[in-house]
Amino acid sequence: MTVIANRATDRHATCGDLILVLNCGSSSIKFALFDAGRILLSHAPVWNGKVQGIGGPAPTYDETGTVAHAVELDAQHPHTAALSLIRERVGTRLDGRRLAAVAHRVVHGGNRYFAPAKVDAGVIAELRELIPLAPLHQPFPLKAMSLLLEQRPDIAQVACFDTAFHRTLPRVEQQLPLPHALWERGLRRYGFHGLSYDYMTAALPARHGNLARGRVIVAHLGSGASLCALQDLASVATTMGFSALDGLMMGTRTGALDPGAVLYLMEIEKLSLAEVGNLLYHQSGLLGVSGLSSEPRVLQPLEARGGAEGARAGDALALYVRRIVREIGALVAVLGGLDLLVFTAGVGEHSAFIRERVCASLSFLGITLNDVANADNAPLISAADSRVMVGVEPTNEEWVAARDALAVLG
Repeated sequence: MTVIANRATDRHATCGDLILVLNCGSSSIKFALFDAGRILLSHAPVWNGKVQGIGGPAPTYDETGTVAHAVELDAQHPHTAALSLIRERVGTRLDGRRLAAVAHRVVHGGNRYFAPAKVDAGVIAELRELIPLAPLHQPFPLKAMSLLLEQRPDIAQVACFDTAFHRTLPRVEQQLPLPHALWERGLRRYGFHGLSYDYMTAALPARHGNLARGRVIVAHLGSGASLCALQDLASVATTMGFSALDGLMMGTRTGALDPGAVLYLMEIEKLSLAEVGNLLYHQSGLLGVSGLSSEPRVLQPLEARGGAEGARAGDALALYVRRIVREIGALVAVLGGLDLLVFTAGVGEHSAFIRERVCASLSFLGITLNDVANADNAPLISAADSRVMVGVEPTNEEWVAARDALAVLG
């Protein structure tokens, strides 16, 4: 295995050093290397890639300049094996340069971590206590941190939190209508997808000028989905709350759901806590309503084909769009109007038909689209006479994590 060389006595990043970003999920790990000396000049990594299908029958690996190919991972410890593979590949890319830090995307920072933090055993222990708040996401970066801390304690690690961006939410947006004692114990609305929204605060002013400092709604639509209302580039409201189950309907997650339905499932349908959790996180959303797929791009042609499957696909897409439109309407009310609507993440960046359906339902705001620009996923997709500008902006969570790690290192 290639050795990643470091000088243990020097923790400050300098020109020529590299920062590795790991975005660890339940079935995939994305990674990217950034030049520490150019992070503020360029948002592009010098090299990146991903391992997908971790824990499944056919995991794949790809990196800059290659196509995905099958890899073998230890079936008993697939995440450990995937991290070892990435570490080996990173080692071959250093070419004598120093790895200054590893930055990790962490979904939940709780009510303590509102800024990027250097990782040590104590930080890992505290973040492990938050696993029940984000069971789909929290365990996996912690595993990567623990392994690296054990094997390479000389390499600085920085945890970057999705919840931290929403520290600007006013108290009224953080509170849940529960007894005050539960607020004091941490039951509140945190908000998520913060690294993505943080990136928008850098990208949107460069693209749209002062308009980006006005009344802005960003729609982060991927397998997970949320909206964020920005005023002067700060989060003032968001659709995800206490957990990543809240808000919009998603690929396999419910989004906001009457808690009475959960009580019914447990009391009348006799589902266990584990079964309810699996239903809400893995069997609902687009997949659950359609019974066919969690992907809008798969459901659209099925809807057009008609028949029983087409009807279910149509129901799923209609509900998906309706929930987005309803939540955008609520955020417009909070903002007192809307100047700029931006779509980002996998669905937001690439699904022209979802954007068209959402914006058609928002025509009362004076939104009109340029159909050609929308079909091309252009940066600006609104028509010239649209009263609200509508854009498409690719997100870059890895760059935000690298930038924040550089700031922590000093």
